[in-house]
Amino acid sequence: MKSSSICVLACVGFLPLAGPTLAADIVSPMTPQVQETTTESGWTFAFEPYFWAAGLSGDLASFGLPAVHVDSSFSDIWDHLDFGAMAMGEARYGPYSIVGDVIYTKISGSAGTPRGILAESVDVDSETFAAFLGVGYALFEDNAGRLDVIGGARVWSVDTDLSFDGGILDGVSKSDGDTWVDALAGLKATYSITPEIYLTGWGLVGAGGADIDWDVAAAIGYRFNNTISAVAGYRALGVDYSSGGFEFDVIQQGPILGLVVNF
Repeated sequence: MKSSSICVLACVGFLPLAGPTLAADIVSPMTPQVQETTTESGWTFAFEPYFWAAGLSGDLASFGLPAVHVDSSFSDIWDHLDFGAMAMGEARYGPYSIVGDVIYTKISGSAGTPRGILAESVDVDSETFAAFLGVGYALFEDNAGRLDVIGGARVWSVDTDLSFDGGILDGVSKSDGDTWVDALAGLKATYSITPEIYLTGWGLVGAGGADIDWDVAAAIGYRFNNTISAVAGYRALGVDYSSGGFEFDVIQQGPILGLVVNF
């Protein structure tokens, strides 16, 4: 079981296990579209840290090893998380918007080897950086809601390090990883049920370095005032990338809880 865990950790590049600072990755669906605070220049801004309790399932491979099928719950991933941070932002001027998202995760783990001849234990460290930048245009807008079309690009960077302790391979380290860019497009919508309560969601799909890259979410939000809102919902994200002996074909999904600050 321990050697299996190490194999999985060595293959996992991105675990969307963001701490309360998240995924995604992506376009923000959380910004209330009415009662916005507008600056003298006409611009509105929003910053959105959030927590995504996502599990991960799919096929992972690195270091030329055969692909490993993973089906990890949020609690499984949490046990190996060193640090996770994710935040989204949006700048809007009239019907036009600029959206961004930055993700960073660092996980680690160690386990003993079955016989301890080649190595007594193996340490694994994996870091992932993912960032999305896009532009949007409001296809429809009134006092109750807005429908935006979004287009942009997401860059992924995955690095995994293996370190061997004891045995013949004592002190040996090996690194593997890759970087790629995907173009994405889709829709984002927000609709106010009452002045305080609103529904929001988005759907994006694209490709590039990956064969497919997609992201969908739905949430309900509550406006405490014109500056602060809270959202809760569910998000799923999938990506299928492979190059040489590296493979990252996974789906990440789980509940999401966030805070929106408008200024």
